[in-house]
Amino acid sequence: MRAVRESKRSKRSRFLRDAMVDVQIASRGIRSRRVLFAMRQVPREIFLDRRFAEAAYEDIAVPIPKGQTISQPYIVAKMLEAAAIAKSDRVLEIGAGSGYLAALAAKLGREVCALERHEALVQRARSRLRHLGCRNVDVRHGDGTAGWPEGGEFDVILVSAAGAQIPAALKAQLAPSGRLLIPLGDPDGVQWLTKLTREPDGRFVEERIEEVRFVPLISG
Repeated sequence: MRAVRESKRSKRSRFLRDAMVDVQIASRGIRSRRVLFAMRQVPREIFLDRRFAEAAYEDIAVPIPKGQTISQPYIVAKMLEAAAIAKSDRVLEIGAGSGYLAALAAKLGREVCALERHEALVQRARSRLRHLGCRNVDVRHGDGTAGWPEGGEFDVILVSAAGAQIPAALKAQLAPSGRLLIPLGDPDGVQWLTKLTREPDGRFVEERIEEVRFVPLISG
């Protein structure tokens, strides 16, 4: 009987994920097949507290502990599509939170290094990622504004918190032809999801993607 209940929950989760991707993401212009496939594979509900499970596939940001949130699915998809993560890419995530974005990036790239400043969230994210079998993700406790210096350069950097400017340490850790996605703007006002590309000659090119709302990027 328990196996039957688990199977029913699994089928319902799959149905809701497919509906989320079709209605909230693909229909709004996300075209990357790899991003859409990854979002169909990763169950968003396991990254939420049980009391918020019913909201897992709504297109909203959902609260997680320590005053943080798990971003709305469309914005997550928009960030991943703009990042254009290749199978060989090394990815750095700043603000791992629940671990949901790291799980998706793990489906797309070769390696994911994720930083989170709240130790309690680090442990939760690790547990959920282990449950999903994400063996190419390393989640650590640390100051995201300093990046992951010992990790060398990264092909993609995803920042899941808003700042007034891009931390110099993150720009320094972006590989040539690398892409950095970050919400820029006033934490209490207008923010823009911004893409920074490091050209092969070392120049940085900045592009606004979409107006967003994220929790603030905090040093320390």
